[in-house]
Amino acid sequence: MNWNLGELFANEAEFSGAIDSASAQAMDFELKFKDKLHALGAEEFLGALELYEGISEQIGKIMSFAHLSFARDTSLGAQQAKAEQACNDISQSLLFFELEFNELDAAKQDEFIAGGGRFRYYLSLLKQRKAHQLSLPQESVLLKTSPVSGEAFSRLFDESMARMSFDFRGRKLGEEEILSLLHSPDREVRKDAAASLSAVLEQNSHLLGYIYNMIKTDLKIHCELRGYDKAEAVMHEENQINIASVDALIAETERSFALVGKFYAKKREILGYDALYDYDRYAPLGGDESEFSFEQAKQIVLAAFEKFSPKFKQIAQAAFERNWIDAMPAQNKQSGAFSHSGSRDTHPFVLLNFTRKRRDVFTLAHELGHAIHQYLSYGVGYFNSFTPLTTAETASVFCEMLVFDYMRENFSNLNGLSNFKSAAASDGSQNFKRSASQEAQDGEIPNERAVKHAVSQDSAGSCELAARDTDTPSQTASDKTALRAMLAAKIEDIFATLYRQIGFTTFERRVHASADELSVEQVGELWMEESRKMFAGELILQDHYKSWWSYIPHFVHTPFYCYSYAYAQLLVLALYGLYKSGRLENFVQIYTEFLSSGGSDAPQKLVAKFGFDINKSEFWRIGIEQVAALVDEFVRG
Repeated sequence: MNWNLGELFANEAEFSGAIDSASAQAMDFELKFKDKLHALGAEEFLGALELYEGISEQIGKIMSFAHLSFARDTSLGAQQAKAEQACNDISQSLLFFELEFNELDAAKQDEFIAGGGRFRYYLSLLKQRKAHQLSLPQESVLLKTSPVSGEAFSRLFDESMARMSFDFRGRKLGEEEILSLLHSPDREVRKDAAASLSAVLEQNSHLLGYIYNMIKTDLKIHCELRGYDKAEAVMHEENQINIASVDALIAETERSFALVGKFYAKKREILGYDALYDYDRYAPLGGDESEFSFEQAKQIVLAAFEKFSPKFKQIAQAAFERNWIDAMPAQNKQSGAFSHSGSRDTHPFVLLNFTRKRRDVFTLAHELGHAIHQYLSYGVGYFNSFTPLTTAETASVFCEMLVFDYMRENFSNLNGLSNFKSAAASDGSQNFKRSASQEAQDGEIPNERAVKHAVSQDSAGSCELAARDTDTPSQTASDKTALRAMLAAKIEDIFATLYRQIGFTTFERRVHASADELSVEQVGELWMEESRKMFAGELILQDHYKSWWSYIPHFVHTPFYCYSYAYAQLLVLALYGLYKSGRLENFVQIYTEFLSSGGSDAPQKLVAKFGFDINKSEFWRIGIEQVAALVDEFVRG
């Protein structure tokens, strides 16, 4: 499966024409409205805002084409840079609009916000950010120089990582392939893969360390210019969350680190090792060595989505049938996985590096969750479709849980895959399909007390995430062993999404707290100190692990992004528990509306649709209780 980027622009001439058209419209917009917003009435301003959004959307489409072309072939960096420069020049003509809005007196601003229709929340956010805006000449300089500041080092990171090759037993492997070997059932393979990864990262440590220092310095300069007191404050503003909420999330998560140690103590016992090392972290447990073709992964995901909502299946089906997905590893292809929102006249674009492992099935579900979220939010307009990271990861992690539950419920058929086709064919139409009337049910949203009771009583009993009886006559002893292995893998995925991301965040806090550049050795020491905390001494991180911070793209592309994964994981565990409890009959309807809202309202208000208050520490404990229940199930065997 490969993207057809011709859906964005049919050829080079059309792409160039779009740039010229956007440029002309932007200059006309500037001529018509610059220095004149104060004289507009509310209706006139709304018309100007709609024009502004339309031109911005065209710029976004141009950049989507450049970004996706580069992701598929990182040798096209020069092409991407050219497009970025063109869009940068166009944006210069639009720069005045938001700045001038924040120069209006409060009464005029409130008049425009009141008459702003679907833009009301967007305008209220602009008003809140006034304190950190600079003058038009200053903002113009920052915009003009952005391609040679942090963005340049971000591009250098991507190109450098894509070109690295890792020596493994006489073969040259790419990053995705070497990381995949860390999941091998053969301990010597894992050990050698870890050594190869470490060796290449250490060989490139000067380059990667320099890139990270430049990213840190670039963010520091921007914070100083805009008056932010901490480097992370920029991301909190984007996420529409305050630092107190982030501190509460980190504190609640760190208080439960013992769960990680408890899990790995049991895993060590099952594996029969005297000690677990970094390369043993993702060691599969015996009995779960299944591999999945992309077609098999597709059928699993579709069946799981249909069980939850026919609408989810419909959108995912379109993704498979209409080539929204670029699935397989390829030379010069960007590593990792993502879903890019594309444009409203096309569709989201999903990038994978599918290697046939069970975790790749979950990655497919994760990125399709993003795609569904992006597709549903097209309806609220371009500006409102941008979701803060605090809710942007919600659909992705939720969809992973749907697939996990489906695979667990159908494990006997899926393990070995001999009977999978027939199972998948019947699931969607008979056992698991929710009727249209079920999806459309109306009902009151319960209050917070009722919701907490529904999802937290008896640890996880009501949400069915754990403590279920797996001793069924149809399951063989080997099935039970393999099922336990899959449960372990899922727990480790949750750990990676929750605990590891919190460790990433505390690591970033310490790196960015330094006013000076840090040596590679200093960065490595901070990395080791923060990484070791979560394992409670049950998994030993060796000295070579000190370089592994350097392949994490979020540290470069979006500093302080990582806590949003932890936020989403706990949010999803709470939401998923509510869904499984059956206490909220119209859950699917509310959840679909939640995703369709995009970023058109504050995260706190959107989550309140389910009866939750994200500002209370009790909320985070609901999710952690679900993690504890899964770990307890694993330990009990």
